[in-house]
Amino acid sequence: MLEQDSSYFELEESSLDELLALDDLAGFLNTVAASNNAVTSDAIEDLVAPIESQEVWASGVTYNRSRSARMEESKDAGGGDFYDRVYTAERPELFFKAVAHKVAGPNSEVCIRNDAKWSVPEPELALVINPRGEIVGYTIGNDMSSRDIEGTNPLYLPQAKVYDRSCALGPGILVRSEPMPAETRIALEIWREGVIAFAAEILWSEMRRDPKSLVEYLYRDQSFPYGSFLLTGTGIVPPDDFTLAHGDEIHISIDGIGTLVNTVA
Repeated sequence: MLEQDSSYFELEESSLDELLALDDLAGFLNTVAASNNAVTSDAIEDLVAPIESQEVWASGVTYNRSRSARMEESKDAGGGDFYDRVYTAERPELFFKAVAHKVAGPNSEVCIRNDAKWSVPEPELALVINPRGEIVGYTIGNDMSSRDIEGTNPLYLPQAKVYDRSCALGPGILVRSEPMPAETRIALEIWREGVIAFAAEILWSEMRRDPKSLVEYLYRDQSFPYGSFLLTGTGIVPPDDFTLAHGDEIHISIDGIGTLVNTVA
C-alpha cells in the first residue's frame, strides 16, 4: 500500500519490487487513484513496513547537531575528530542499516540492544530510490542507535546500528518526483508512561548534504536491482542523560508524509 497526496490506495496485484522498477511510478499511481480504489483510514491500521527486497542504507553526520553529538560521545575514545572531518568532507558517511526482516513497520515494536546502556531513536527523512538511482519518493525512518557502543570506538558503528528491529519505516511512501520543500518539518516525541519525556523538531533545510549527491555516492559501484532506501541523517539528538526504556512510545512526524509510531520492546 502506497501513500500519495495523503490518500491510500490498495495495490493488490503489484509488489513494491515491481512498482519501483516502473519508468513512471507517479503516473501509474495516478491511474490507480482514478479507478477509485481509495481505502478508508480504518483499513490502514495494520500496515506493515513498506519494504520488500530493498536494502536500507543510512548516511551519518549530515546535520550540525549530529556532528556535535558524535564528537562529544566519542571524545574519550579519541574518535571525535573523525566526525568533524566527515561533516565537511566531500565524501559522505554511508553505512548499511537493514534488510526487510530487520525493519519494523508502523505501530509495531523497535528494539534496543541488551548490551547497550545508552540508546536513542534517530528520526530521519528516508529517500525511496529506484534501481536506476532515481529518487521516486520519501518515507519516515527511525535509525535506532546505541550511543555508548559507537562512542566507545567508531569501528563499533555496525554493532551500534545494525541488529534486529533497529530500523523502522512507514507509515507509507509519499511518491514525489520533486525535492521535499526546504521548510519540511521533522518532529520527534517520546512518550513515557503517558507523558512526553522528550520532544524536538528541525527543518529539512538544516540538512547539509544534497540528497542527490548521497544517492550518487551510494550507487557508485553498487547495484540495487529492487531499489533501496537511504536514511538521510538526523538533526534531533536527545540530551546525554536520556536513554530509551522499554515501553517508550516513539512518534516521528514529517510534513507531507504522516507519523510513524513505534513502541520500544
